[in-house]
Amino acid sequence: MKSVLTATFLMLAMSTPSFADNRGKLIFSDDFERNESVETTEEVGNGWATNSKKRAAGNKQVDLRDGAMYIYIHKAADHGVSVTHPLGIRDGSVELRFKLDDAKDSIGLNFADLKYKAVHAGHICMARIHAKHVQLFDLKTGNMDKKIREARQAKKLTDEQKKLIASKSKKFNHKLSIGNWHKLIVTIKGDTISASIDGKAVGSFSSEGIAHPTKRTLRLAVPKNAWVDDVKFYSLGKAAASK
Repeated sequence: MKSVLTATFLMLAMSTPSFADNRGKLIFSDDFERNESVETTEEVGNGWATNSKKRAAGNKQVDLRDGAMYIYIHKAADHGVSVTHPLGIRDGSVELRFKLDDAKDSIGLNFADLKYKAVHAGHICMARIHAKHVQLFDLKTGNMDKKIREARQAKKLTDEQKKLIASKSKKFNHKLSIGNWHKLIVTIKGDTISASIDGKAVGSFSSEGIAHPTKRTLRLAVPKNAWVDDVKFYSLGKAAASK
């Protein structure tokens, strides 16, 4: 009987692939094992969109190449490359593999809610991965708050606002090997965002804006070039309606 129960338990565990460790429920995955119907066109597929039409005069900036997504900025672009996908979580994780080919490259995982109008372009929080460090941000109550952003653009930030902005991010030294693939996990739980690379914790940062109830969209923000593969989204619960 014991062996029968054990076998049954193993079968049930194997038949429930939507849960992994403590990251929650798997709600999306993409291994990019496909090609564009026409090589010269930008055709990411599987729900992904980009800002190439608006910010790069329609020129291709994302290429499905060698079973991965290669993101590169076009010379005509007036803004970094943004590759977006619906997310729809309150708490959860984004897991992916990435590669930087140059020490000057970086990649950001930007969590956004375009229905929230008190911040510029829906920016809520972000993890940005550089070759030598990782920086975690609360954008909602920091740089992307509309009043703060307007004062910053007008170069009229008060000392109090400057101090507030400085408190809305945290930097962690972490050196990457350039040209090699790395595994990144960015997790949001309550008012805390954390990052791990290659199975090791890099750091975490807590701030009230991170607890925004709905992260509707993930933006992969690339100022220059980056490779991305094996993307997974996990949810730790149903997203609340955004106010």
